[in-house]
Amino acid sequence: MKENKLKRLAAYYKPYKGLFFTDLFFAVLGAAVTLVIPLLVRYITGTVVNMSDNATRIILQIGLGMILLVLVELFSNFYITFFGHMMGAYIEHDMRNEIFMHYQKLSFAFYDNQKVGHLLSRITSDLFDISELLHHGPEDLIISTIKLAGAFLILLGVNWKLAVIAFSIVVIMLFYAFFFNKKMKNAFKENRARIADINSQIEDSLAGIRVVKSFGNEDREMEKFARGNERFVDSKRRSYRYMAGYNSGMNAFSTMITVVSLIAGALFMSDGSLSSADLVTFLLYINNFTEPVKKLVNFTEQFQNGYSGYERFLEIMNIAPDIHDEPNAVSMEKAQGDICFDDVTFHYGDHKDNVLSHVNLEVKAGEYVALVGSSGAGKTTLCSLIPRFYDVTGGKITLDGVDIRKIKLEDLRRQIGIVQQDVYLFAGTIMENIRYGKPDATDEEVIRAAKAANAHDFIMEMEEDYDTDIGQRGVKLSGGQKQRLSIARAFLKNPPILIFDEATSALDNESEKVVQDSLEKLAKDRTTFVIAHRLSTIRNARRILVLTEDGIAEEGTHKELLAKNGVYARLCEAGLSD
Repeated sequence: MKENKLKRLAAYYKPYKGLFFTDLFFAVLGAAVTLVIPLLVRYITGTVVNMSDNATRIILQIGLGMILLVLVELFSNFYITFFGHMMGAYIEHDMRNEIFMHYQKLSFAFYDNQKVGHLLSRITSDLFDISELLHHGPEDLIISTIKLAGAFLILLGVNWKLAVIAFSIVVIMLFYAFFFNKKMKNAFKENRARIADINSQIEDSLAGIRVVKSFGNEDREMEKFARGNERFVDSKRRSYRYMAGYNSGMNAFSTMITVVSLIAGALFMSDGSLSSADLVTFLLYINNFTEPVKKLVNFTEQFQNGYSGYERFLEIMNIAPDIHDEPNAVSMEKAQGDICFDDVTFHYGDHKDNVLSHVNLEVKAGEYVALVGSSGAGKTTLCSLIPRFYDVTGGKITLDGVDIRKIKLEDLRRQIGIVQQDVYLFAGTIMENIRYGKPDATDEEVIRAAKAANAHDFIMEMEEDYDTDIGQRGVKLSGGQKQRLSIARAFLKNPPILIFDEATSALDNESEKVVQDSLEKLAKDRTTFVIAHRLSTIRNARRILVLTEDGIAEEGTHKELLAKNGVYARLCEAGLSD
Protein backbone atom coordinates (compact mmCIF):
# COMPACT_ATOMS: atom_id res chain seq x y z
CA MET A 1 0.00 0.00 0.00
CA LYS A 2 2.74 2.44 1.01
CA GLU A 3 4.74 1.59 -2.11
CA ASN A 4 1.74 2.41 -4.29
CA LYS A 5 1.32 5.75 -2.50
CA LEU A 6 5.01 6.56 -3.02
CA LYS A 7 4.71 5.68 -6.73
CA ARG A 8 1.73 8.03 -7.02
CA LEU A 9 3.71 10.72 -5.22
CA ALA A 10 6.78 10.22 -7.46
CA ALA A 11 4.54 10.58 -10.54
CA TYR A 12 4.27 14.32 -9.84
CA TYR A 13 7.93 14.65 -10.94
CA LYS A 14 7.07 13.45 -14.46
CA PRO A 15 6.28 16.84 -16.07
CA TYR A 16 9.47 18.26 -14.56
CA LYS A 17 11.96 15.46 -15.22
CA GLY A 18 14.50 17.88 -16.72
CA LEU A 19 14.45 20.11 -13.63
CA PHE A 20 14.55 17.09 -11.32
CA PHE A 21 17.64 15.48 -12.84
CA THR A 22 19.58 18.75 -13.28
CA ASP A 23 18.76 19.58 -9.65
CA LEU A 24 20.22 16.22 -8.58
CA PHE A 25 23.24 16.71 -10.87
CA PHE A 26 24.13 20.06 -9.29
CA ALA A 27 23.48 18.61 -5.82
CA VAL A 28 26.06 15.88 -6.52
CA LEU A 29 28.47 18.42 -8.07
CA GLY A 30 28.22 20.73 -5.06
CA ALA A 31 28.78 17.84 -2.65
CA ALA A 32 31.81 16.67 -4.64
CA VAL A 33 33.38 20.14 -4.46
CA THR A 34 33.17 20.16 -0.65
CA LEU A 35 35.01 16.83 -0.59
CA VAL A 36 37.75 17.91 -3.02
CA ILE A 37 38.74 21.23 -1.40
CA PRO A 38 40.08 19.73 1.91
CA LEU A 39 42.19 17.28 -0.15
CA LEU A 40 43.75 20.24 -1.99
CA VAL A 41 44.40 21.93 1.36
CA ARG A 42 46.11 18.75 2.58
CA TYR A 43 48.25 18.64 -0.57
CA ILE A 44 49.31 22.27 -0.12
CA THR A 45 50.06 22.04 3.63
CA GLY A 46 51.61 18.61 3.52
CA THR A 47 53.52 18.58 0.24
CA VAL A 48 53.72 21.88 -1.64
CA VAL A 49 54.97 24.02 1.27
CA ASN A 50 57.91 21.64 1.67
CA MET A 51 58.99 22.04 -1.96
CA SER A 52 62.04 24.17 -2.53
CA ASP A 53 61.24 24.94 -6.17
CA ASN A 54 58.05 26.36 -7.72
CA ALA A 55 56.11 26.20 -4.41
CA THR A 56 54.68 29.69 -4.87
CA ARG A 57 53.57 29.01 -8.45
CA ILE A 58 51.91 25.70 -7.52
CA ILE A 59 50.14 27.27 -4.50
CA LEU A 60 48.76 30.05 -6.72
CA GLN A 61 47.67 27.56 -9.37
CA ILE A 62 45.94 25.34 -6.81
CA GLY A 63 44.48 28.44 -5.14
CA LEU A 64 43.03 29.56 -8.48
CA GLY A 65 41.60 26.07 -8.96
CA MET A 66 40.03 26.21 -5.48
CA ILE A 67 38.45 29.59 -6.29
CA LEU A 68 36.97 28.08 -9.46
CA LEU A 69 35.63 25.18 -7.39
CA VAL A 70 34.05 27.68 -4.98
CA LEU A 71 32.35 29.36 -7.96
CA VAL A 72 31.12 25.97 -9.15
CA GLU A 73 29.75 25.31 -5.65
CA LEU A 74 28.14 28.76 -5.62
CA PHE A 75 26.37 28.14 -8.94
CA SER A 76 25.34 24.62 -7.86
CA ASN A 77 23.82 25.90 -4.62
CA PHE A 78 22.07 28.73 -6.48
CA TYR A 79 20.61 26.28 -8.98
CA ILE A 80 19.30 23.79 -6.43
CA THR A 81 17.95 26.60 -4.24
CA PHE A 82 16.15 28.54 -6.99
CA PHE A 83 15.23 25.96 -9.62
CA GLY A 84 14.76 23.21 -7.05
CA HIS A 85 12.30 25.34 -5.12
CA MET A 86 10.56 26.32 -8.37
CA MET A 87 10.13 22.64 -9.18
CA GLY A 88 8.52 22.19 -5.76
CA ALA A 89 6.29 25.22 -6.41
CA TYR A 90 5.20 23.81 -9.80
CA ILE A 91 4.31 20.48 -8.21
CA GLU A 92 2.47 22.25 -5.38
CA HIS A 93 0.60 24.26 -8.05
CA ASP A 94 -0.42 21.06 -9.87
CA MET A 95 -1.56 19.34 -6.67
CA ARG A 96 -3.49 22.41 -5.54
CA ASN A 97 -5.29 22.51 -8.89
CA GLU A 98 -6.03 18.80 -8.56
CA ILE A 99 -7.50 18.96 -5.05
CA PHE A 100 -9.45 22.18 -5.74
CA MET A 101 -10.94 20.59 -8.85
CA HIS A 102 -11.84 17.56 -6.73
CA TYR A 103 -13.48 19.84 -4.14
CA GLN A 104 -15.71 21.15 -6.93
CA LYS A 105 -16.87 17.61 -7.74
CA LEU A 106 -17.87 16.64 -4.21
CA SER A 107 -21.51 16.87 -3.28
CA PHE A 108 -23.41 18.78 -0.61
CA ALA A 109 -23.38 15.61 1.52
CA PHE A 110 -19.57 15.88 1.79
CA TYR A 111 -19.61 19.55 2.80
CA ASP A 112 -22.38 18.95 5.31
CA ASN A 113 -19.81 17.09 7.46
CA GLN A 114 -16.69 19.22 6.91
CA LYS A 115 -15.15 22.34 8.42
CA VAL A 116 -13.87 24.92 5.96
CA GLY A 117 -10.73 25.55 8.05
CA HIS A 118 -9.73 21.89 7.84
CA LEU A 119 -10.31 21.78 4.09
CA LEU A 120 -8.28 24.98 3.76
CA SER A 121 -5.32 23.53 5.67
CA ARG A 122 -5.18 20.59 3.26
CA ILE A 123 -4.85 22.92 0.30
CA THR A 124 -2.27 25.21 1.93
CA SER A 125 0.02 23.94 4.71
CA ASP A 126 -0.25 20.24 3.77
CA LEU A 127 0.67 20.92 0.13
CA PHE A 128 3.57 23.13 1.21
CA ASP A 129 5.00 20.27 3.28
CA ILE A 130 4.59 17.90 0.33
CA SER A 131 6.39 20.28 -2.06
CA GLU A 132 9.22 20.75 0.46
CA LEU A 133 9.65 16.98 0.63
CA LEU A 134 9.59 16.57 -3.15
CA HIS A 135 12.15 19.34 -3.58
CA HIS A 136 14.54 18.87 -0.64
CA GLY A 137 14.09 15.15 -0.02
CA PRO A 138 16.01 13.59 -2.94
CA GLU A 139 18.79 16.21 -3.01
CA ASP A 140 19.31 16.12 0.77
CA LEU A 141 19.44 12.34 0.72
CA ILE A 142 22.01 12.29 -2.11
CA ILE A 143 24.13 15.15 -0.72
CA SER A 144 24.19 13.61 2.77
CA THR A 145 25.08 10.15 1.50
CA ILE A 146 27.89 11.44 -0.72
CA LYS A 147 29.36 13.71 1.96
CA LEU A 148 29.10 11.20 4.78
CA ALA A 149 30.37 8.19 2.83
CA GLY A 150 32.97 10.23 0.93
CA ALA A 151 34.33 11.94 4.05
CA PHE A 152 34.51 8.65 5.96
CA LEU A 153 36.38 6.84 3.15
CA ILE A 154 38.82 9.73 2.71
CA LEU A 155 39.47 9.97 6.45
CA LEU A 156 40.04 6.21 6.62
CA GLY A 157 42.85 6.79 4.14
CA VAL A 158 44.25 9.67 6.19
CA ASN A 159 44.19 7.90 9.58
CA TRP A 160 41.85 5.01 10.15
CA LYS A 161 42.07 5.15 13.96
CA LEU A 162 41.04 8.80 14.10
CA ALA A 163 38.26 8.15 11.50
CA VAL A 164 36.80 5.33 13.62
CA ILE A 165 36.85 7.51 16.75
CA ALA A 166 35.06 10.37 14.98
CA PHE A 167 32.58 8.08 13.24
CA SER A 168 31.67 6.32 16.51
CA ILE A 169 30.52 9.71 17.86
CA VAL A 170 28.54 10.26 14.62
CA VAL A 171 26.72 6.94 15.16
CA ILE A 172 25.72 7.99 18.71
CA MET A 173 24.71 11.36 17.28
CA LEU A 174 22.41 9.63 14.75
CA PHE A 175 20.64 7.58 17.43
CA TYR A 176 20.18 10.71 19.54
CA ALA A 177 18.82 12.66 16.60
CA PHE A 178 16.32 9.99 15.54
CA PHE A 179 15.06 9.61 19.11
CA PHE A 180 14.26 13.31 19.45
CA ASN A 181 13.02 13.54 15.89
CA LYS A 182 10.37 10.93 16.60
CA LYS A 183 9.24 12.91 19.63
CA MET A 184 9.11 16.11 17.56
CA LYS A 185 7.09 14.37 14.83
CA ASN A 186 4.26 13.53 17.24
CA ALA A 187 4.32 17.02 18.72
CA PHE A 188 4.24 18.69 15.29
CA LYS A 189 1.36 16.45 14.24
CA GLU A 190 -0.61 17.71 17.23
CA ASN A 191 0.36 21.30 16.32
CA ARG A 192 -1.09 20.78 12.86
CA ALA A 193 -4.40 19.56 14.27
CA ARG A 194 -4.55 22.49 16.69
CA ILE A 195 -3.91 25.11 13.99
CA ALA A 196 -6.57 23.52 11.79
CA ASP A 197 -9.02 23.87 14.68
CA ILE A 198 -8.05 27.51 15.12
CA ASN A 199 -8.46 28.17 11.38
CA SER A 200 -11.94 26.67 11.49
CA GLN A 201 -12.90 28.74 14.52
CA ILE A 202 -11.56 31.97 13.01
CA GLU A 203 -13.36 31.32 9.72
CA ASP A 204 -16.59 30.53 11.54
CA SER A 205 -16.38 33.57 13.81
CA LEU A 206 -15.42 36.07 11.10
CA ALA A 207 -18.02 34.73 8.64
CA GLY A 208 -20.67 35.26 11.31
CA ILE A 209 -19.27 38.53 12.68
CA ARG A 210 -22.59 40.33 12.23
CA VAL A 211 -24.39 37.71 14.30
CA VAL A 212 -21.66 37.92 16.94
CA LYS A 213 -22.01 41.68 17.20
CA SER A 214 -25.81 41.69 17.05
CA PHE A 215 -25.91 39.42 20.12
CA GLY A 216 -23.03 41.23 21.81
CA ASN A 217 -21.11 37.96 22.08
CA GLU A 218 -17.61 39.27 21.30
CA ASP A 219 -16.38 38.18 24.75
CA ARG A 220 -17.82 34.70 24.25
CA GLU A 221 -16.04 34.38 20.90
CA MET A 222 -12.82 35.55 22.53
CA GLU A 223 -13.21 32.92 25.25
CA LYS A 224 -13.73 30.18 22.65
CA PHE A 225 -10.75 31.41 20.66
CA ALA A 226 -8.60 31.76 23.78
CA ARG A 227 -9.27 28.12 24.74
CA GLY A 228 -8.26 26.91 21.28
CA ASN A 229 -5.27 29.22 21.21
CA GLU A 230 -4.15 27.99 24.64
CA ARG A 231 -4.32 24.37 23.47
CA PHE A 232 -2.16 25.37 20.50
CA VAL A 233 0.40 27.00 22.82
CA ASP A 234 0.46 23.84 24.97
CA SER A 235 1.21 21.68 21.95
CA LYS A 236 3.84 24.19 20.80
CA ARG A 237 5.45 24.14 24.26
CA ARG A 238 5.84 20.36 24.02
CA SER A 239 7.26 20.48 20.49
CA TYR A 240 9.70 23.28 21.36
CA ARG A 241 10.93 21.31 24.39
CA TYR A 242 11.87 18.44 22.08
CA MET A 243 13.26 20.86 19.51
CA ALA A 244 15.47 22.45 22.16
CA GLY A 245 16.76 19.02 23.21
CA TYR A 246 17.42 18.13 19.58
CA ASN A 247 19.21 21.34 18.55
CA SER A 248 21.28 21.70 21.72
CA GLY A 249 22.28 18.03 21.56
CA MET A 250 23.23 18.18 17.88
CA ASN A 251 25.35 21.29 18.42
CA ALA A 252 27.03 19.64 21.41
CA PHE A 253 27.80 16.51 19.37
CA SER A 254 29.26 18.66 16.54
CA THR A 255 31.56 20.40 19.00
CA MET A 256 32.35 17.08 20.70
CA ILE A 257 33.55 15.52 17.43
CA THR A 258 35.88 18.49 16.85
CA VAL A 259 37.21 18.38 20.44
CA VAL A 260 37.72 14.59 20.49
CA SER A 261 39.32 14.63 17.03
CA LEU A 262 41.65 17.44 18.10
CA ILE A 263 42.71 15.68 21.33
CA ALA A 264 43.13 12.29 19.65
CA GLY A 265 44.94 13.93 16.71
CA ALA A 266 47.32 15.72 19.05
CA LEU A 267 48.10 12.42 20.78
CA PHE A 268 48.73 10.74 17.42
CA MET A 269 50.96 13.64 16.38
CA SER A 270 52.98 13.27 19.59
CA ASP A 271 53.88 9.67 18.70
CA GLY A 272 54.53 10.57 15.05
CA SER A 273 51.61 8.60 13.54
CA LEU A 274 49.80 11.74 12.29
CA SER A 275 51.16 14.83 10.54
CA SER A 276 49.92 18.36 11.18
CA ALA A 277 48.65 18.54 7.54
CA ASP A 278 46.57 15.41 8.14
CA LEU A 279 45.11 16.86 11.34
CA VAL A 280 44.16 20.09 9.52
CA THR A 281 42.57 17.99 6.76
CA PHE A 282 40.74 15.92 9.33
CA LEU A 283 39.34 19.01 11.07
CA LEU A 284 38.21 20.42 7.71
CA TYR A 285 36.25 17.21 7.04
CA ILE A 286 34.52 17.31 10.42
CA ASN A 287 31.82 19.57 8.97
CA ASN A 288 31.28 16.99 6.22
CA PHE A 289 30.57 14.52 9.01
CA THR A 290 28.15 16.54 11.08
CA GLU A 291 26.24 18.46 8.38
CA PRO A 292 25.04 15.28 6.57
CA VAL A 293 23.78 13.86 9.86
CA LYS A 294 21.61 16.95 10.37
CA LYS A 295 20.42 16.76 6.76
CA LEU A 296 19.53 13.08 7.12
CA VAL A 297 17.57 13.77 10.28
CA ASN A 298 15.90 16.75 8.63
CA PHE A 299 15.04 14.50 5.72
CA THR A 300 13.27 12.06 8.03
CA GLU A 301 11.32 14.97 9.51
CA GLN A 302 10.51 16.31 6.05
CA PHE A 303 9.49 12.86 4.93
CA GLN A 304 7.21 12.40 7.93
CA ASN A 305 5.59 15.83 7.50
CA GLY A 306 5.38 15.59 3.72
CA TYR A 307 4.15 12.00 3.66
CA SER A 308 1.56 12.58 6.39
CA GLY A 309 0.43 15.65 4.42
CA TYR A 310 0.25 13.49 1.30
CA GLU A 311 -1.85 10.90 3.14
CA ARG A 312 -4.29 13.67 4.13
CA PHE A 313 -4.25 14.84 0.51
CA LEU A 314 -5.11 11.29 -0.61
CA GLU A 315 -7.88 11.05 2.00
CA ILE A 316 -9.69 13.78 0.07
CA MET A 317 -8.69 12.61 -3.40
CA ASN A 318 -9.86 9.05 -2.61
CA ILE A 319 -13.36 10.27 -1.71
CA ALA A 320 -15.31 9.39 -4.81
CA PRO A 321 -17.97 12.00 -5.67
CA ASP A 322 -21.29 10.39 -4.78
CA ILE A 323 -23.04 12.62 -7.33
CA HIS A 324 -21.53 11.90 -10.74
CA ASP A 325 -22.38 11.08 -14.34
CA GLU A 326 -23.48 7.53 -15.05
CA PRO A 327 -21.33 5.72 -17.66
CA ASN A 328 -24.21 5.86 -20.15
CA ALA A 329 -25.38 9.40 -19.24
CA VAL A 330 -27.11 11.22 -22.07
CA SER A 331 -26.85 14.85 -23.14
CA MET A 332 -29.79 17.25 -22.96
CA GLU A 333 -29.50 20.53 -24.81
CA LYS A 334 -32.86 22.09 -23.93
CA ALA A 335 -35.41 20.48 -21.63
CA GLN A 336 -39.17 20.86 -22.02
CA GLY A 337 -39.58 20.87 -18.24
CA ASP A 338 -41.81 17.88 -17.42
CA ILE A 339 -40.76 16.68 -13.94
CA CYS A 340 -42.02 13.54 -12.24
CA PHE A 341 -41.30 12.25 -8.72
CA ASP A 342 -41.92 8.51 -8.79
CA ASP A 343 -42.20 6.99 -5.27
CA VAL A 344 -39.28 9.18 -4.09
CA THR A 345 -37.77 8.54 -0.66
CA PHE A 346 -34.80 10.43 0.77
CA HIS A 347 -32.75 10.58 3.94
CA TYR A 348 -29.46 12.35 4.68
CA GLY A 349 -26.30 10.25 4.83
CA ASP A 350 -26.39 7.65 7.59
CA HIS A 351 -29.56 9.06 9.15
CA LYS A 352 -32.30 6.44 9.21
CA ASP A 353 -35.21 8.87 9.43
CA ASN A 354 -36.60 9.79 6.03
CA VAL A 355 -37.07 13.45 5.18
CA LEU A 356 -39.28 12.46 2.23
CA SER A 357 -41.20 9.20 2.06
CA HIS A 358 -42.79 7.74 -1.09
CA VAL A 359 -43.47 11.09 -2.74
CA ASN A 360 -45.33 10.95 -6.03
CA LEU A 361 -45.63 14.19 -7.96
CA GLU A 362 -46.04 15.12 -11.59
CA VAL A 363 -45.37 18.67 -12.77
CA LYS A 364 -46.03 19.46 -16.41
CA ALA A 365 -43.81 21.77 -18.44
CA GLY A 366 -44.67 25.40 -17.75
CA GLU A 367 -46.53 24.72 -14.49
CA TYR A 368 -46.15 27.10 -11.55
CA VAL A 369 -46.07 25.05 -8.35
CA ALA A 370 -45.89 26.50 -4.86
CA LEU A 371 -44.62 24.46 -1.92
CA VAL A 372 -45.72 25.29 1.61
CA GLY A 373 -45.42 23.50 4.90
CA SER A 374 -44.01 23.76 8.35
CA SER A 375 -40.26 24.02 8.89
CA GLY A 376 -38.59 20.63 8.41
CA ALA A 377 -41.31 19.26 6.15
CA GLY A 378 -38.82 18.81 3.31
CA LYS A 379 -39.68 21.65 0.92
CA THR A 380 -36.09 22.72 0.25
CA THR A 381 -34.95 19.09 0.26
CA LEU A 382 -37.52 18.16 -2.40
CA CYS A 383 -36.28 20.97 -4.65
CA SER A 384 -32.61 20.11 -3.96
CA LEU A 385 -33.19 16.65 -5.42
CA ILE A 386 -34.12 18.06 -8.85
CA PRO A 387 -30.61 19.43 -9.71
CA ARG A 388 -29.10 16.40 -7.91
CA PHE A 389 -27.53 18.31 -5.05
CA TYR A 390 -28.44 15.05 -3.34
CA ASP A 391 -29.48 11.75 -4.91
CA VAL A 392 -32.73 10.04 -3.98
CA THR A 393 -32.38 7.02 -1.71
CA GLY A 394 -35.48 5.41 -3.18
CA GLY A 395 -37.60 5.81 -6.30
CA LYS A 396 -36.60 8.15 -9.11
CA ILE A 397 -37.07 11.64 -10.54
CA THR A 398 -37.48 12.08 -14.27
CA LEU A 399 -37.06 15.12 -16.52
CA ASP A 400 -38.94 14.84 -19.79
CA GLY A 401 -39.30 11.14 -19.08
CA VAL A 402 -35.56 10.55 -18.50
CA ASP A 403 -34.22 9.56 -15.07
CA ILE A 404 -32.16 12.59 -14.00
CA ARG A 405 -29.37 10.22 -12.89
CA LYS A 406 -28.96 9.26 -16.55
CA ILE A 407 -28.62 12.88 -17.73
CA LYS A 408 -25.16 14.46 -17.77
CA LEU A 409 -24.88 16.51 -14.60
CA GLU A 410 -23.65 19.63 -16.40
CA ASP A 411 -26.59 19.46 -18.84
CA LEU A 412 -29.09 18.82 -16.04
CA ARG A 413 -28.00 21.80 -13.96
CA ARG A 414 -27.90 24.03 -17.02
CA GLN A 415 -31.67 23.54 -17.28
CA ILE A 416 -32.30 24.83 -13.75
CA GLY A 417 -32.13 28.33 -12.28
CA ILE A 418 -32.06 28.66 -8.48
CA VAL A 419 -32.49 31.60 -6.14
CA GLN A 420 -31.84 30.39 -2.63
CA GLN A 421 -33.00 31.73 0.68
CA ASP A 422 -29.39 32.18 1.82
CA VAL A 423 -28.00 34.50 -0.84
CA TYR A 424 -24.31 34.04 -1.64
CA LEU A 425 -22.53 36.77 -3.56
CA PHE A 426 -18.85 36.57 -4.44
CA ALA A 427 -16.25 39.27 -3.72
CA GLY A 428 -16.12 41.46 -6.81
CA THR A 429 -18.32 43.85 -8.76
CA ILE A 430 -22.06 43.85 -9.30
CA MET A 431 -21.52 43.13 -12.98
CA GLU A 432 -19.36 40.08 -12.20
CA ASN A 433 -21.89 38.69 -9.73
CA ILE A 434 -24.87 38.95 -12.09
CA ARG A 435 -22.82 37.61 -15.01
CA TYR A 436 -22.10 34.50 -12.91
CA GLY A 437 -25.45 33.24 -14.19
CA LYS A 438 -24.15 33.32 -17.77
CA PRO A 439 -20.38 33.92 -18.01
CA ASP A 440 -20.47 34.86 -21.71
CA ALA A 441 -23.32 37.37 -21.33
CA THR A 442 -22.92 40.87 -22.75
CA ASP A 443 -23.23 43.97 -20.60
CA GLU A 444 -26.60 44.67 -22.20
CA GLU A 445 -27.90 41.23 -21.21
CA VAL A 446 -26.71 41.77 -17.64
CA ILE A 447 -28.48 45.13 -17.47
CA ARG A 448 -31.71 43.65 -18.85
CA ALA A 449 -31.58 40.92 -16.20
CA ALA A 450 -31.02 43.54 -13.48
CA LYS A 451 -34.00 45.56 -14.71
CA ALA A 452 -36.19 42.44 -14.70
CA ALA A 453 -35.21 41.84 -11.07
CA ASN A 454 -35.90 45.46 -10.09
CA ALA A 455 -32.19 45.93 -9.33
CA HIS A 456 -31.16 48.41 -12.03
CA ASP A 457 -32.31 51.54 -10.22
CA PHE A 458 -30.42 50.93 -6.99
CA ILE A 459 -27.37 49.79 -8.96
CA MET A 460 -27.27 53.08 -10.87
CA GLU A 461 -27.33 54.92 -7.55
CA MET A 462 -24.13 53.15 -6.46
CA GLU A 463 -20.81 55.01 -6.68
CA GLU A 464 -19.60 53.07 -9.74
CA ASP A 465 -22.97 51.55 -10.76
CA TYR A 466 -22.32 48.08 -12.25
CA ASP A 467 -18.58 48.27 -11.52
CA THR A 468 -19.15 48.82 -7.78
CA ASP A 469 -17.23 46.38 -5.57
CA ILE A 470 -19.69 44.78 -3.16
CA GLY A 471 -17.16 43.30 -0.72
CA GLN A 472 -16.95 39.80 0.75
CA ARG A 473 -20.34 38.10 0.43
CA GLY A 474 -21.87 41.44 -0.61
CA VAL A 475 -21.44 43.08 2.80
CA LYS A 476 -21.86 46.55 1.27
CA LEU A 477 -25.42 45.77 0.15
CA SER A 478 -28.67 45.46 2.05
CA GLY A 479 -30.47 42.13 2.30
CA GLY A 480 -33.03 43.15 -0.30
CA GLN A 481 -30.36 44.38 -2.70
CA LYS A 482 -28.43 41.11 -2.39
CA GLN A 483 -31.61 39.14 -3.00
CA ARG A 484 -32.37 41.11 -6.15
CA LEU A 485 -28.87 40.54 -7.53
CA SER A 486 -29.31 36.85 -6.88
CA ILE A 487 -32.64 36.93 -8.74
CA ALA A 488 -31.02 38.86 -11.61
CA ARG A 489 -28.41 36.12 -11.84
CA ALA A 490 -31.17 33.54 -12.30
CA PHE A 491 -32.94 35.77 -14.86
CA LEU A 492 -29.73 35.96 -16.87
CA LYS A 493 -29.37 32.18 -16.94
CA ASN A 494 -32.88 31.98 -18.43
CA PRO A 495 -33.43 28.23 -17.83
CA PRO A 496 -36.56 26.16 -18.56
CA ILE A 497 -36.89 25.18 -14.87
CA LEU A 498 -36.88 27.64 -11.98
CA ILE A 499 -36.57 27.06 -8.24
CA PHE A 500 -37.20 29.97 -5.89
CA ASP A 501 -36.46 29.13 -2.27
CA GLU A 502 -38.15 32.03 -0.48
CA ALA A 503 -36.64 34.29 -3.15
CA THR A 504 -38.54 37.40 -2.08
CA SER A 505 -38.24 36.90 1.68
CA ALA A 506 -35.78 39.78 2.18
CA LEU A 507 -37.68 42.38 0.13
CA ASP A 508 -39.93 45.13 1.38
CA ASN A 509 -43.54 45.12 0.22
CA GLU A 510 -43.03 47.60 -2.62
CA SER A 511 -39.95 45.84 -4.01
CA GLU A 512 -41.58 42.45 -3.50
CA LYS A 513 -44.55 43.43 -5.66
CA VAL A 514 -42.33 44.55 -8.54
CA VAL A 515 -40.07 41.52 -8.24
CA GLN A 516 -43.08 39.22 -7.94
CA ASP A 517 -44.39 40.60 -11.23
CA SER A 518 -40.97 39.98 -12.78
CA LEU A 519 -40.90 36.45 -11.37
CA GLU A 520 -44.29 35.70 -12.86
CA LYS A 521 -43.17 37.05 -16.25
CA LEU A 522 -40.04 34.93 -16.07
CA ALA A 523 -42.03 31.89 -14.95
CA LYS A 524 -44.33 32.08 -17.98
CA ASP A 525 -43.97 28.86 -20.01
CA ARG A 526 -41.33 27.60 -17.57
CA THR A 527 -41.62 24.91 -14.93
CA THR A 528 -41.41 26.79 -11.65
CA PHE A 529 -41.13 25.65 -8.04
CA VAL A 530 -41.68 28.33 -5.42
CA ILE A 531 -40.96 27.70 -1.74
CA ALA A 532 -42.52 30.42 0.36
CA HIS A 533 -43.68 31.40 3.81
CA ARG A 534 -45.46 34.52 2.59
CA LEU A 535 -48.97 34.27 1.25
CA SER A 536 -48.42 37.06 -1.27
CA THR A 537 -45.84 34.90 -3.03
CA ILE A 538 -48.19 31.99 -3.65
CA ARG A 539 -51.71 33.42 -3.61
CA ASN A 540 -51.98 33.34 -7.41
CA ALA A 541 -50.32 29.94 -7.85
CA ARG A 542 -52.55 27.60 -9.83
CA ARG A 543 -51.18 24.67 -7.85
CA ILE A 544 -50.13 24.66 -4.21
CA LEU A 545 -48.62 21.58 -2.58
CA VAL A 546 -48.78 21.29 1.19
CA LEU A 547 -45.92 19.18 2.56
CA THR A 548 -45.89 17.49 5.93
CA GLU A 549 -43.62 14.86 7.44
CA ASP A 550 -45.89 12.25 5.84
CA GLY A 551 -45.49 13.67 2.33
CA ILE A 552 -47.88 15.76 0.21
CA ALA A 553 -50.91 16.22 2.44
CA GLU A 554 -52.97 18.61 0.30
CA GLU A 555 -52.99 20.01 -3.21
CA GLY A 556 -54.99 22.73 -4.95
CA THR A 557 -55.39 26.49 -5.37
CA HIS A 558 -55.39 28.96 -2.51
CA LYS A 559 -59.19 29.13 -2.41
CA GLU A 560 -59.64 25.36 -2.76
CA LEU A 561 -57.24 24.64 0.09
CA LEU A 562 -58.82 27.22 2.37
CA ALA A 563 -62.23 25.65 1.69
CA LYS A 564 -60.89 22.26 2.84
CA ASN A 565 -60.14 23.82 6.24
CA GLY A 566 -57.19 21.43 6.67
CA VAL A 567 -53.42 21.74 7.03
CA TYR A 568 -53.14 24.71 4.64
CA ALA A 569 -55.85 26.64 6.44
CA ARG A 570 -54.11 26.05 9.77
CA LEU A 571 -50.79 27.21 8.27
CA CYS A 572 -52.46 30.41 7.09
CA GLU A 573 -53.88 30.99 10.54
CA ALA A 574 -50.48 30.28 12.13
CA GLY A 575 -48.60 32.86 10.13
CA LEU A 576 -48.61 32.12 6.39
CA SER A 577 -50.01 35.57 5.69
CA ASP A 578 -49.23 39.03 4.36
